[in-house]
Amino acid sequence: MSSRSTPPLSSSGSSSPKEVLGTRAQELLSKAGGAVENIIGRHIETAAEAPLFDGAPVAKVWYRLPLSGAMSGDGSEYHIYIKKGFTSRLCLFFSGGGVAWNAFTAARPVTGSAVAAGAPNYYWNNLRPFTQFMNINIGITETDTARNPFDDWNFVVITYATGDFHVGRGDFLYTSEDGRQEILHFHGYENFRESMKAAVSLFPNPSKLLIAGDSAGAFAVPALSGIIADEFYPDCRDITLFSDSAQLLYKDWRQTARDIWKADKRFFEPLHTDNIFLDWYGELLSTRPDRFRCLYASTTHDYLLSTFLNDVMNKSYSTDGAVQGLFYRQLQEMVRQLRSICPGMAFFISNWKHLVPSQGGTVHTAVRQPFFYLKTKENISMAEWLSDAACGKLQDVGMELLEQKEAGC
Repeated sequence: MSSRSTPPLSSSGSSSPKEVLGTRAQELLSKAGGAVENIIGRHIETAAEAPLFDGAPVAKVWYRLPLSGAMSGDGSEYHIYIKKGFTSRLCLFFSGGGVAWNAFTAARPVTGSAVAAGAPNYYWNNLRPFTQFMNINIGITETDTARNPFDDWNFVVITYATGDFHVGRGDFLYTSEDGRQEILHFHGYENFRESMKAAVSLFPNPSKLLIAGDSAGAFAVPALSGIIADEFYPDCRDITLFSDSAQLLYKDWRQTARDIWKADKRFFEPLHTDNIFLDWYGELLSTRPDRFRCLYASTTHDYLLSTFLNDVMNKSYSTDGAVQGLFYRQLQEMVRQLRSICPGMAFFISNWKHLVPSQGGTVHTAVRQPFFYLKTKENISMAEWLSDAACGKLQDVGMELLEQKEAGC
């Protein structure tokens, strides 16, 4: 992709009252967003942060486990989250958190200020305390609740703060928004391997394995599941794969993986189309056609993925009915293609509305959201659907939502 710019918050010359009001409102929102993030972060750090793992885990307690050979995108420390259950079943969960594919996106990590102001923000570049609430104690990672069928499973949450779909192996020089020279450490693959060493040490012989991920982590599932099955858990024959919300078409994925992320050949050589998720899934199943149960979930008009799609196509970090309609049509086609390469794949399609009217569209991911427990028209929740699938009972949910000829929101 070429570099691009966004409209400045202020410009030389005269400004209309509306433009000035918009600038001031944006500045206030930015300050408020930063303040809220700091307040939540301080609360987590002082009162609710997961304890450091000390080698003797208590069941159903989440722990932070720092990994000395790993690194977040900004060079800060990296840790995973682990939880001991009451069974021999294990969930390896790849966290999401955006993506950086060039110098422009690398220079715009997620901050509370940027999110509140609606400014472009593409990926998390560290694991500050604020990020804990995205990783544990919600949806599939919620503990001590009868409504979560995975509560008694062992868990390793492979956190994400590198912007590279968990596969990068290089350092990338970029210029920050304030003009400083910075390095983004695309070390997702190193972090993954260190995480897996810890996983095998803690949970060496799972009877059942669920490899799941949401958003950016959902892309990592087909990219890395073959390595997990072949190198780390070769004796486990009961493996389910689940990706929640992995769709972003872009013609230069191969170049990004090779030249920006510095990923290994095994990750960039299979990339021949604009659909990185489909290419990785095709490569995985071509060599291991009968190894996995495969599951995919998406909402029909994903507000966030459609925002990224609009940025890829039009260099505009925004979403509307038109781009959400395009996302919908691309989803229709991707589901068809996924079923062609994996006839037994099961789908969970929903149309839960995003709550911010100015953005519209449907929500982005459900597996680590309260939506995980929400019943569909078929009277089944994602929690129930996923639990059934992990036990071999696969079914499609919400496929009628993909039968429209034109997209509507």
